[in-house]
Amino acid sequence: MVVLVGLNTDLGRIKAWWRTLGGDGFTVLPPPTRSRYTQSDGHEDAAELFATRGIPETASFAYWHWQSHDAFARSGDLRGVLYLHWGGDHATVATGLGEGPPGYRIVNNGPQGAFQLDKVTATDADGLPDPEDTAGVRQFLSRIDEPRRRTARSTEYDPLARAEERWLHDRLSGPVDLDAAVRFTAPLEHRQALTPDETARLLSAWRETYAGRLAAWRGWRPVLRALLRQEHPEAWEVAAELGADASHALAAHPSPRSLELLRAWALTGDEGAVRGWFRAHHALREPDPVRAAHALSEELTDRTAPEAAQTGLLHALREAVTDEPETRRPAADAFFPLLLATIRFATDDRLPRPLRVAAAKAAADTADRVREAAGRLTDAAEAADALAAVERYETVRDDLLAGTGPDLTGYEGGLGDIYHRYRTLSPADVRWLHDRLADPSTGVQGIAFCLELLHAHGEATEADLVALLPRWKKELTKQYRTTYTEWRHPLVTLTCLALDLEHPAAADLLAWWAKPKPLWKEPVRLLTHLGAPDEEKAAELWEFVVSGGHDTGHLMTWVLLRARLDGTRPLHVAEKLIAEQGTRDYVLHRVLIGVADPAQPLWHYAIDRRSHSWWQRAQEVADDPRLSDAARAIGMKAAREHHITRYPDQVRPPVTQGEVSAARAWLEARADRTAAD
Repeated sequence: MVVLVGLNTDLGRIKAWWRTLGGDGFTVLPPPTRSRYTQSDGHEDAAELFATRGIPETASFAYWHWQSHDAFARSGDLRGVLYLHWGGDHATVATGLGEGPPGYRIVNNGPQGAFQLDKVTATDADGLPDPEDTAGVRQFLSRIDEPRRRTARSTEYDPLARAEERWLHDRLSGPVDLDAAVRFTAPLEHRQALTPDETARLLSAWRETYAGRLAAWRGWRPVLRALLRQEHPEAWEVAAELGADASHALAAHPSPRSLELLRAWALTGDEGAVRGWFRAHHALREPDPVRAAHALSEELTDRTAPEAAQTGLLHALREAVTDEPETRRPAADAFFPLLLATIRFATDDRLPRPLRVAAAKAAADTADRVREAAGRLTDAAEAADALAAVERYETVRDDLLAGTGPDLTGYEGGLGDIYHRYRTLSPADVRWLHDRLADPSTGVQGIAFCLELLHAHGEATEADLVALLPRWKKELTKQYRTTYTEWRHPLVTLTCLALDLEHPAAADLLAWWAKPKPLWKEPVRLLTHLGAPDEEKAAELWEFVVSGGHDTGHLMTWVLLRARLDGTRPLHVAEKLIAEQGTRDYVLHRVLIGVADPAQPLWHYAIDRRSHSWWQRAQEVADDPRLSDAARAIGMKAAREHHITRYPDQVRPPVTQGEVSAARAWLEARADRTAAD
């Protein structure tokens, strides 16, 4: 995106104000480029700026990144809230930013949030904006669309004032503009306030404009809900065309027709459809939630639905038997009933084994949380019952989880959250990983995850290579971003495996890497040098490292390669690079901690402060007596900055209070080293 900047644009005015900030232990980073895409990038840029300008590491700073920069249109106009992120002391940053430039305001969201910068706008006596005031309309819609309560099953909104509702209806009263209508239909239908006339006119325009591709209009959800609520005769035809994405709306309006559609979609394995199917089945046919789940689980098994379907069914079941906890920053024990229900379902003989296995997997990181919460209960009998449920679960857990693994098709961050579970591989883990690689249905993300684990642990075999060779040209040559993961592109790892095994396929793979296209492969090509390493590969990698090129795993690859060649620990290789000319500190520090366990190196492009794996490695580096004081100080710095003690609610999977206390005690015991650093 190219932004045309003038002094009279929002971006120009904000930049001019931004350049005036700084001083008294506070600094601001320059406006971002695409290389500063996330908050981690911002903290790395700050470290580099501090080192270049001789600014103390303890200084506070503020910045925005490229994702925040989307708040600006191409013209430079501010079209949304600009989020300003920060580091250091929150009060210092708040003072340094002040109230914002003239005509704008800054909202302080507290020590755990970003600051927000937005325009100052005017409203009438009813608090309503001028319809022509783009920023004012946006701010008004944002305010009324903020839920007063959000749970796993529902979202509740404050009622609209009469003037507010009339203002929204007025926006829909003229000729239908679908792009504009998106903003006004949702807040009305959140209160079930779209009228039959408005719904009919929106439907007509929607079906005409998006014929054959109804889901392409981003405003369809509130209109579908209104159609179902109003029992419009075309609702079912529209829902059928939308497919499984319509599951939530259909589940909210259970009927024999919605049950039929939801069942068909659920049997394909769509998790949302499974949850909707359960809700409709429970409402219409089986009031007992456990019996309802039993019937649906068996049908899913009989129809060989994907494994994710049982997970969706489990979620629906436990929601049906527990109160709804708030999903926005809940109290520590808010999810206790949900977690306890999950543990109990794992040992509930009324449920089929596939559903109990799904419960055992879901409870894998929650037993200690339930045990800790039970210890805080005032009712002794209730506490004893919860502890007994945990004991029953732990007795059967290993049997239920044997030969199972995570969902390889879901959000990749979820796989990163559980990476620490695979620091060592059991024989059952190894079998499961081999089986997934041999399964033609395993996608690129799953292949990347499984192959990385097997290769790093020295468990990858020629059979894995042979299983994947028929797929590499058509599937594994596609771009797959691994910047935010702990594993490499699967074709990188496959090439390393082929080279290590001296397999004939290595020549074909290297020939493909040597071609100029596709362009995506060039930044990661050198990562294949970790396979069958030699001095020539080491030299080529090092030349890139010291060139200052964007590091996407190059220094880590060189460290692991050098360690293999020298027969030494990767940690010692990385340690020797401290203060070495040509390496960047923020990259080296991440590599030093990432290679702490060479059997499971962490390939994430930055230290992930929310990760169990990175916390464990930071501790180990800090406490390793074989390392220099400088290396151990790097581990201590990473440990101090980890969220487990600063923002424990952001750690994934969630940690217990006991783990947080232990982490704080660990840091406290090393306070003298912290002061020295």
